[in-house]
Amino acid sequence: MTWYNTIVDTPCTSDTRDVYLRQCPCREVLDMVASKWTALTIGALEDGPQRFGEVRRKVEGITQKMLTQTLRTLTRDGLITRTVYPTVPLRVDYELTPLGRSLVAPLRALRDWSEHHIDLIQSARVEYDVTADVETVPVR
Repeated sequence: MTWYNTIVDTPCTSDTRDVYLRQCPCREVLDMVASKWTALTIGALEDGPQRFGEVRRKVEGITQKMLTQTLRTLTRDGLITRTVYPTVPLRVDYELTPLGRSLVAPLRALRDWSEHHIDLIQSARVEYDVTADVETVPVR
């Protein structure tokens, strides 16, 4: 199957895919996957189906609007399913698809790396901020 870039109608085949190329649609996928809200939402759904409120409680700091947008994007991209149960009130569950499950390990590794290296990152920031405050003399 040949995919087309959504910005310009250029074909994207397995031979031409390269995220470093501006017009490659794979960049859109990388952008979506690299989103912190995607990483956290996928993580929240790792253990099985969740309702909207359960995901929102698990992902502290996400607004209702952002979670709604993230869930819609993940559903559109085939990473999660949305199942509506005809109860009163309606019950809606979100669950990872096999494609979404294939992202669990890489995103877990990224979350784990972030937690493991936060002290080093914060130290580097402090060091940078201290040295950036010192006026530098241009080299001649």
